[in-house]
Amino acid sequence: MKPVMALVGRANVGKSTLFNRLTRSRDALVADFAGLTRDRHYGNGKQGRHEYIVIDTGGFEPDVASGIYREMARQTQQAIAEADVVIFVVDVRAGVTAQDHDIAHYLRRAGKPCVLAANKAEGMQQDQGGKWAEFYELGLGTVHPVSAAHGQGIRSLVEMALEPLSPPDDGADAAARDMPDADGADGRTIRLAVAGRPNVGKSTLINTWLGEERLVAFDTPGTTRDAITVPFERNGQRFELVDTAGLRRKGKVFAAVEKFSVVKTLQAIESAHVVLLLLDASQGVTEQDAHIAGYILESGRAVVLAVNKWDATDDYQRQLLERSIETRLAFLKFASLHRISARKRQGLGPLWTAIVQAHKAATCKMSTPVLTRLLLEAVQFQSPQRQGLFRPKMRYAHQGGMNPPVIVIHGNGLEHVTDAYKRFLEGRFRKEFDLVGTPLRIELKTSHNPYVGEDRGGK
Repeated sequence: MKPVMALVGRANVGKSTLFNRLTRSRDALVADFAGLTRDRHYGNGKQGRHEYIVIDTGGFEPDVASGIYREMARQTQQAIAEADVVIFVVDVRAGVTAQDHDIAHYLRRAGKPCVLAANKAEGMQQDQGGKWAEFYELGLGTVHPVSAAHGQGIRSLVEMALEPLSPPDDGADAAARDMPDADGADGRTIRLAVAGRPNVGKSTLINTWLGEERLVAFDTPGTTRDAITVPFERNGQRFELVDTAGLRRKGKVFAAVEKFSVVKTLQAIESAHVVLLLLDASQGVTEQDAHIAGYILESGRAVVLAVNKWDATDDYQRQLLERSIETRLAFLKFASLHRISARKRQGLGPLWTAIVQAHKAATCKMSTPVLTRLLLEAVQFQSPQRQGLFRPKMRYAHQGGMNPPVIVIHGNGLEHVTDAYKRFLEGRFRKEFDLVGTPLRIELKTSHNPYVGEDRGGK
């Protein structure tokens, strides 16, 4: 088993920067803003032949009584419970604070091995008198100066953290087996991004699936700020659940942190295999829901629609919602629609079936003979519209890509094929291959006469 290290400390001491340094990634959102990280964020790191798991946490206030900071504290306490060793990060330039003492007291009571990392130590010497001595007041042993931003002291910090722990059992081969499937094409791992407007219940839904308070779910829009990935397995199928920040209209996105959150959400949608678009039954389908759906379609991701808080609406609201979905999300007719309640665990079984089905459709393999037969049968049933003296002639079709599926049709004069006829062909292909939940793209390629424009007359 890989050892687990939890990064703990008060807000804005550089935990997320250290997380990115240890995992050699940019997965954690970083900005000069206190309280940016709120959920537990996991990542894999490696030093030499030793591999480990790192947990990034939000600013820790052990004694806070209520509010979102209490939820953040619960996330940190869970990370400490899961960890084999805790790296307590402090700010060497700010010195020891009362909150640092509270955290140190909690860690001593927890009884976990702890390493004290004094961050932001670039350009400073450890023998600078009282600046370093005050950190020994915390009673956690030797102070290790590091600079997460510049990479100074990181190697010795990891060596100190891993020293009391057993090395990995099987080395690189075991690590390779532990790593999730990157592309999901063989069905072993499906990356599922949960997207939607703020406060529609994305974090609550993932917590319900996991059966624990894995993500901070709070009744305030904008609680989730980063895209958090959580591994999950159901009925032998592995998933990577990605909780995303709620997307608001551009005119309402002011803070730089929120702009970064939007970028991370869009990146999560593009890298997902399936996107679950969550709607709020109590508010109906808004213009912003339609914008998010349009971006998902433009990205070519498989999509499943789910209306959350269905139990909190009456018959009249439900009728209005059904009509608004038909009008504002008409371009997602290929996606299945599910009515759920994340808080009451209603409707979640069929939702999982639809997610797996959408992934299967997005990665469907279509043989050239079958596609060509379907194409010729469609043309025989209804020919494309004539343009002037000529009618477009379709000869054969083959698959040009997956996720989303792409069908390439070859022939002559295909630049005159109308959008209506392309939709007709799409319907025939969808019915044959049961392509529910995925966009389908049809590309037309016209063969050109090589002798056009060439003078073939005699001298």
